Amino acid sequence: MSDRIADVWGARTPHPRDTPWPVRVDTHLDASVAEEDVDRWVQSACVLCSNGCGCDIAVKDGRMVGVRGRAADTVNHGRLGPKGLYGSWQWSRTDRLTRPLVRDAGGELVECDWDTAMGRIVERSRQLLATDAGALSHAFYTSGQLFLEEYYTLGVIGKAGLGTPHMDGNTRLCTATAAAALKESFGSDGQPGSYSDIEATDAVFLFGHNMAETQTVLWMRILDRIHGPNPPRIVAVDPRMTKVAEAARSTGGVHLAPLPGTNQALMNALTREVIHEGWLDEDYVAAHTLGFDELKATVEPYTPEHAAGICRVPAEDIRRAAQIFGTCERVLSTVLQGFFQSHQATAASCAVNNLHLLRGMLGRPGCGILQMNGQPTAQNTRECGADGDLPGFRNWDNPHHVQQLADLWNVDPLIIPHWAPPTHAMQIWRYCEQGSIGLLWISGTNPAVSLPELPRIRKILGQDSLFTIVQDGFLTETARFADVVLPAALWGEKQGTFTNVNRTVHLSDKAVEPPGQARSDLDIWLDYARRMDFRDKDGAPLIKWSDPQGAFEAWKECTRGRLVDYTGLTYDKLRGGSGIPWPVNEQAPGGTDRLYTDANFPTHPDVCETYGHDLLTGGVLSAQEYRAKNPDGRAFLKAAAYVPPPESPGEDYPFALTTGRTVYHFHTRTKTGRSRQLRRAAPGVWVELSVDDAQRLGVGEGDLVRLESPRGTMQAPVRIGRGRDGVVFTPFHYGYWDQTDTDGATPGDHPRAANELTITEWDPVSKQPLYKTGAVRVTKIADAAGPSPAPTTTASAPAGPDSVPPTVGDPDADVREHPHATAPPQPPRQPEASPEQPGSAGTTTSATGSED
Repeated sequence: MSDRIADVWGARTPHPRDTPWPVRVDTHLDASVAEEDVDRWVQSACVLCSNGCGCDIAVKDGRMVGVRGRAADTVNHGRLGPKGLYGSWQWSRTDRLTRPLVRDAGGELVECDWDTAMGRIVERSRQLLATDAGALSHAFYTSGQLFLEEYYTLGVIGKAGLGTPHMDGNTRLCTATAAAALKESFGSDGQPGSYSDIEATDAVFLFGHNMAETQTVLWMRILDRIHGPNPPRIVAVDPRMTKVAEAARSTGGVHLAPLPGTNQALMNALTREVIHEGWLDEDYVAAHTLGFDELKATVEPYTPEHAAGICRVPAEDIRRAAQIFGTCERVLSTVLQGFFQSHQATAASCAVNNLHLLRGMLGRPGCGILQMNGQPTAQNTRECGADGDLPGFRNWDNPHHVQQLADLWNVDPLIIPHWAPPTHAMQIWRYCEQGSIGLLWISGTNPAVSLPELPRIRKILGQDSLFTIVQDGFLTETARFADVVLPAALWGEKQGTFTNVNRTVHLSDKAVEPPGQARSDLDIWLDYARRMDFRDKDGAPLIKWSDPQGAFEAWKECTRGRLVDYTGLTYDKLRGGSGIPWPVNEQAPGGTDRLYTDANFPTHPDVCETYGHDLLTGGVLSAQEYRAKNPDGRAFLKAAAYVPPPESPGEDYPFALTTGRTVYHFHTRTKTGRSRQLRRAAPGVWVELSVDDAQRLGVGEGDLVRLESPRGTMQAPVRIGRGRDGVVFTPFHYGYWDQTDTDGATPGDHPRAANELTITEWDPVSKQPLYKTGAVRVTKIADAAGPSPAPTTTASAPAGPDSVPPTVGDPDADVREHPHATAPPQPPRQPEASPEQPGSAGTTTSATGSED
């Protein structure tokens, strides 16, 4: 047995380069249940990070009692991380919502039946639609944790039933930049790389990606290469001393720790070095890219010395990192929130794409890009149009794409919003603040903790003019502001599919019944559509399916002929073995491990998902401007100069603020905070200071400090850690639902949510908020009552390793790790010819696969 609280990544199974990753099956059951007592195992995949690990749910007496990894799954080869092991099922027995709630005349939330709750929603919806604002009065703010079938149904309701452009999700906070960078460089969303690239690569560059804590199983995959023969070198870009940064030092790589907000200066310097040293695939650049001359001119001023002065990293470290990228035969890059949630997010993320294009490192084993996701089903939010984009990676500015959807749904194309870009989340909240949005439907997310500048968000949610619906499994901080609360079924209590970072589609079967009267999100939206009587042009119901499988079949038709082609998938095909990466169609019936093996990109004007943007201003290029570039299957090298962030440390607020995650929690802890093991491992918030900064402030381990920004304050005990001087870190997970001295929604006298401090600014292209760009001051307010609650196992480890008791699990944290001698699962064989990219040879592919 292994304590996976103390040993986060478990036992090593080392292997050399170009060999399969061995199988190790991780199993954790409730302490009262032995493996032979389990009634049945139900196929699923974990939903507590974006890795998408295949797993089976243990069921006994109608309850979920544990999980085990699926040995046959290509994503995880049987392994699970701490959140999946301990946090994926325990919440099913706790304080769940079981009946709808409505706000009564006295302002209290009271239980009611479904007819009353849905009747109130439909009544308010129709009232608003009858006003001059019409559909513009409605907005939907969803999650990255529902199922594909639910997102697609919501997308059709919003776009073809109501006709509102106001649709987005909390994916705007975590992965909007991933989508934006992929679209800007390659013409479409969709990850080029594969997890299997780890087995073949010579170096892994992690740009703003603390993989050891955010995707623990993917990090296990890298660790097993590091501990085997021919280990890859690791290059980490992160201001903190993470486990990834430690690996960079131990493998002969580099740890680059730039000041928050300076990523673009660093990326320009790395690009300049690769160009100046001649580490280019000139034939590839000439044949398959556009924009080299502009890129070369833009990065020319960014010598390593110039960038070092901006980023405060040694110039020699920049040269060394560029040399590793420029001289290794195979490089894999991953990108996450350290870039996505920082200043110039899209520009810096596109710069990663640039490096791979310059070296021709795409479409072959070991040479990939993973612009990571932060949530398990964020990819589906983007694919299905629940984030405002058009379903199937279509271009809102292309009338032919709009017509394809109108034909598919049998509606007038004028009802589908396409007169302007979709309304992003930050603008939706501004419209709510201004009063033009009168109905806000929130599903599966907790913006009263997760959005920036929380005092403002609470004020918006409290407005009498805003009718708020919250659809969730728990009475969250956000739900306490709602006019109607709908109890939702959660993972294991419903059926559906979802897609992970590297495009792998998994089926999650229903294991148990939801509690009380809770319903799936799909059933809730189907009920709303029926009650609103949404119809197509022929008078038939707009939504023509009534269950998850019917929704999946409808979605498949929406993807036909697009890059995101699901037409070769069925529930039966997904059941019993591994998840399968799209596109899956006649050309690739077994799925597609990596994209762009033929360097043919979906950039043709009739096919692309966007016509592109100016990376500095966010200005949208017109169709005419885009066509003039004549991309025709070539990728874009996108250039941008560095500009200073909107807020930097100064005399009043001398520290740079950055926020992030801990390995033991997910988002605002609505699930992981209800797991005994995870709650004990990271019970409360903390603030990390460097040793020198703590000494200057006269602060010791565990002392209580107040952080203040121009927007708000928070309080937390100090962890004297190993980060760089001048930078303060605090995790964003902690809100108020489990605080006994507050009303469960607001901070009272003890504000502890990191987003009390953060700034309402966003990237000009992706519109992703800048959680990692801000300034604070730090003031000691009380002596320590003990060490801070920060875990000792990961990046929050103390600078003095013996100064704080180690983080360990109790006996109920035992996990069985079972190495298998069976052959590891293999990724799908790449077709002899890559699956035909829509629009290659200048054609346009419609929603039904025929040429226009």
